[in-house]
Amino acid sequence: MTAADVAADLAAVADPADAVFLQRFFKTGPGQYGEGDVFLGVRVPATRKVVKLYNDLPLDQVDVLLDSEVHEHRLAALLILNVQYAKAAKKSDVDAQKKIVDLYLAALRRGRVNNWDLVDSSAENIIGPWLFDKSQDLLFELAAGESLWERRVALLSTFAFIKRGDATVTFDVAERLLSDRADLIQKALGWMLREVGKKIDRGLLETFLDTHASAMGRTALSYATEHFDPETRKALRAR
Repeated sequence: MTAADVAADLAAVADPADAVFLQRFFKTGPGQYGEGDVFLGVRVPATRKVVKLYNDLPLDQVDVLLDSEVHEHRLAALLILNVQYAKAAKKSDVDAQKKIVDLYLAALRRGRVNNWDLVDSSAENIIGPWLFDKSQDLLFELAAGESLWERRVALLSTFAFIKRGDATVTFDVAERLLSDRADLIQKALGWMLREVGKKIDRGLLETFLDTHASAMGRTALSYATEHFDPETRKALRAR
């Protein structure tokens, strides 16, 4: 079971027409956030189907996939890590969990977790759970990073806390990114705040926005207040 096996199985279900579409959808043109990314043309459901055959892929082979120029190879690697982390957590195997987290962070820092779908499909399943019983300093370090993807990982990792009913970590990270006007950070920030209101307590979200709306970008505020009534949204935007 090797990275080459995974690559071959993904190639077998690739569609060249989908590759063209995906390269446009994920903004791979010059100057865009996904500049230079390469797609085979494998949709996510098909990628997940292939990944089911390789959930026990050795970590060194997962790392080979993460270093691939092909987007679907990297996505497959992250989906495999999700499964392996969940298994290790279920067994309370802290050493195995740490190896996965270290591998993930190393890949992130060398620019291999480098598109929004890669971040969104992995951060809440690996970094978030790892920090449940630990200091959140790692999230603050990532939130201060120069890399757009590190900052998005910081935000999306807090989704794991939201699903456990804890809004504090999301608010702490959000406060550090209120002035970040990168579009993909604005959207992630607003999304996580909206989820606090939906899944935990709308009153907590309203209190946060009462304090911070004036410092937020319009995109983040729009996402965060998506389910508010028009008058409340208008009043907050006026800040």
